[in-house]
Amino acid sequence: MSSNASTMQAISVKCKIQVPIELRSEIDRTLQGFADACNQILKVAKREKCWNTTKLHHLVYKPVRASTGIKANHVCQAIRRVISNAKAVKQVHKFRPTSLSLDARTFQYLEELQTVGVTLMCGRVKFKLSIGNYQLALLKGQSPTAATLNKTKHGDYYINICVDLPTNPTGKTPKVIGVDLGRRDIATTSNGGSWSGKQIQNTRDRYSKVRANVQSKRTRSSRKLLRRLSGKEQRFQKWLNHNISKQLVQDAKQSNSALAFEDLTNIRQSLNQQPRSKTERRRTNNWAFYQLRTFVDYKANIAGVPVVFVPPAYTSQTCSRCHHVHPVKGKSYRSNKSFKCGHCGFEHDADINAALNIAALGVSVNNPEVPGIACLLEGQFSLFPTGGEIWDKAYSAFGKDKSV
Repeated sequence: MSSNASTMQAISVKCKIQVPIELRSEIDRTLQGFADACNQILKVAKREKCWNTTKLHHLVYKPVRASTGIKANHVCQAIRRVISNAKAVKQVHKFRPTSLSLDARTFQYLEELQTVGVTLMCGRVKFKLSIGNYQLALLKGQSPTAATLNKTKHGDYYINICVDLPTNPTGKTPKVIGVDLGRRDIATTSNGGSWSGKQIQNTRDRYSKVRANVQSKRTRSSRKLLRRLSGKEQRFQKWLNHNISKQLVQDAKQSNSALAFEDLTNIRQSLNQQPRSKTERRRTNNWAFYQLRTFVDYKANIAGVPVVFVPPAYTSQTCSRCHHVHPVKGKSYRSNKSFKCGHCGFEHDADINAALNIAALGVSVNNPEVPGIACLLEGQFSLFPTGGEIWDKAYSAFGKDKSV
């Protein structure tokens, strides 16, 4: 889900479709033909080392259509699917018959009837949608031209309809909510909000133990169980991140604030270079911070909430009141969930302290004209803006006396 224009945001609306028993085989046949086409195209692309859409089209169109029997537009979509997947992941092994890409010539949404027309190998077929008010609101007045037909592991059929939603313009605001991301607490904000990561961590640990036991058996049923467990874990993580991102954007919208996050690009690589146990390495690799950031991005774009990213260096080690860092390299005023500044004596929750620093950096990013202040310790450089107002409000919100 990404923005395709400065005033529009593209999102995917997941809708369940009602499929009569006699048409299930036709959908499955089309899905299988599309998967076969993708696999044939992938084989040619690898052999010829051709990843250009036009050149690959000339190489595969006629033989693929003749061998699979799928429609002309399905072949074109299969070529695009292969190339886009190859760009998205390092190596594509095999396509399974679980989805079908559709365009304006193979898909139609009829709002007044709440049906969709989908071109299968047998021709154009209409299906009734089974959706709620949320999907109805998103599809109202839309004329979508792209969709993806999916079959779940349980045999249900869904269609993900791509729609463009207008976005509210974002502007500069002196207010910024800093968001500190972590594993212990998934997200902590500078205004005191917090979402514990204990539940998702316990869920992941439990599934990890089950997977370890099942993998040792190496049977067909064990492989099915592994896929089912993986799906449950991913759905729970996705549900959690959707709820957190929704609340973050709502809070920012209500207070007319921007959201500031740390730029955690390559954070996994840097953490895994440190001596860590196998369990800690697994937990780090399962940390879904990028998914949360993606959800916040598109929700904020629709709501007109600015989102900025700041350097993560020293945000957890710096005192949010006096901006000092521990003078001894390798040591910090932070201890687990507590932060106590050895310079001014300021005590606070460590994650909220980090979020306040992120908010301060976010002010300077969102309003570059705001002057910065430097840590007074020798050898430290300027990291934070003055942002006096944000500190006053932050301390009063937590009942802290600035004279501490």
